[in-house]
Amino acid sequence: MSNFSKYLSKNWLDDPKSNILSGLVVAFAMIPEAIAFSGIAGVDPKVGLFGAFCLSITIAIVGGRRGMITSATGSTALLMTGVVDIGGAYTKLGLSYLIATGLLTGLFQILWGYLRLAYQMRFVPSGVLSGFVNALALLIFQAQFYQLGIGINEAKLLKSEMGRYPTIDQIPTVWILVIIGLIIIYGFPKITKVVPSQLVAIVLLTLISVYFKLEIPTVNDLGTLPTDFPRFSLPFGNLEDGKVPFNLSTLGLILPASLAISLVGLIETFLTQDILDDATDTSSNKNKEARGQGIANIISSLFGGMAGCALVGQSVMNNENGGKSRLSTLTSGLSLLLLIILLKPWIGAIPMAALVAIMITISISTADLNGLKNIRKIPKSDTAVMLMTFAITMLTKPHNLALGVIAGVALAAILFSRKVAKVITVSKAKDRNLITYKVKGQLFFVSKIYFLQEFDIHEHPENIVIDMSLAHIWDQSGVVALEQILRKFQNGGSKVEIVGLNKESLDLFERLGGIGSSH
Repeated sequence: MSNFSKYLSKNWLDDPKSNILSGLVVAFAMIPEAIAFSGIAGVDPKVGLFGAFCLSITIAIVGGRRGMITSATGSTALLMTGVVDIGGAYTKLGLSYLIATGLLTGLFQILWGYLRLAYQMRFVPSGVLSGFVNALALLIFQAQFYQLGIGINEAKLLKSEMGRYPTIDQIPTVWILVIIGLIIIYGFPKITKVVPSQLVAIVLLTLISVYFKLEIPTVNDLGTLPTDFPRFSLPFGNLEDGKVPFNLSTLGLILPASLAISLVGLIETFLTQDILDDATDTSSNKNKEARGQGIANIISSLFGGMAGCALVGQSVMNNENGGKSRLSTLTSGLSLLLLIILLKPWIGAIPMAALVAIMITISISTADLNGLKNIRKIPKSDTAVMLMTFAITMLTKPHNLALGVIAGVALAAILFSRKVAKVITVSKAKDRNLITYKVKGQLFFVSKIYFLQEFDIHEHPENIVIDMSLAHIWDQSGVVALEQILRKFQNGGSKVEIVGLNKESLDLFERLGGIGSSH
């Protein structure tokens, strides 16, 4: 009982007033983003709002980090557009594919949690993370182009999409409101930080739009808003009913997106977790968080919401406002849906220009501006890795953040291997009929060529000693290289002795052939 009381005190009952108030403020900040991310994914606002509600409630209970906010996010929404497009003009079918993708995403994340993927994330270099957030920032910014009237081809728009985007006559008004929104978002915190500036921008721009009866796209034009609590449903069934078949064909369609969303979502979640761990001087279980994110995404999908991950901005906001327990996360989720249902008419009247302004600020805060500013000071190898991650993400169609991360990690590994390869050295000491070669460094497939170049295989004294006491053999290529030197000296008539091999290197050398090898 004492352990349970300690758990409640630490996770739920610590400073309840601050946590409840912080959760309420965060709920206000989550509303516009959940709606905007729904627009990016191409689904009704209620899908993002249901997702934000279900994710927050679930992660408050099963998550690995107290006080972290999980909701629909831009990084995951961007990866959903291709899945929704599978349904074509049939919105319900596209949504069913999206829900099925969320279910598989959750299963993957639970698997990653049990496979301890978080430990592997420690090896993701800073250059990859920089390229990841920069690509994410640009993709979020690009997703606002249509709402700004940029790149719209009205001839190719479906009838159902016509009202979502501004017409030529509406574009100037939209731009003016976006600029006003940006001024409020960046200027209001200089007056006070008690109320989120994003919320102030939404309220003021909505009042302007309603008072002057501006005919511009609003949240209502995006689709349906919630009228009640989400209900349990499965996405599988007959195509005629807007459901997807439960078969291998469906699995093949949703597998790439599910895999990408599961990895990208966890990368952003772990980044957020690190930020909060550092800010609170505490530690949290990333593998438990991965499993929790998976469970939350499954619950969200089963109740008609989109998959998501941790939100950096809202998590930091929650922490700064005193939301350090699970109660703040739970409160944010409960408050979110209650606010939506109670304030539905006003939320539907929010101009899309207000959400565009918010998304632009999110894209700016997401980018690694400090890294870009100091790019000349950063090692060229790190810059190359950042650019590789960024380029692969932007060049793939649809844009694939997961593939960008994989490409960046691969390049970082190659560049690191080349650096390590050059640190292997071989010194030579000659004493009459004895030559001693002293090897220092790491011997593996990349350093093999530098290792071989250091030996004079044309000089054959009576005795040769190869001292490996300051070296380590890592793989078969290292064994083959050492055997090659050994064989050439022996073929020249020299008596060769290898000394100083540590236990791991000696075991590998003997297991793969070693001194007794006949080739």
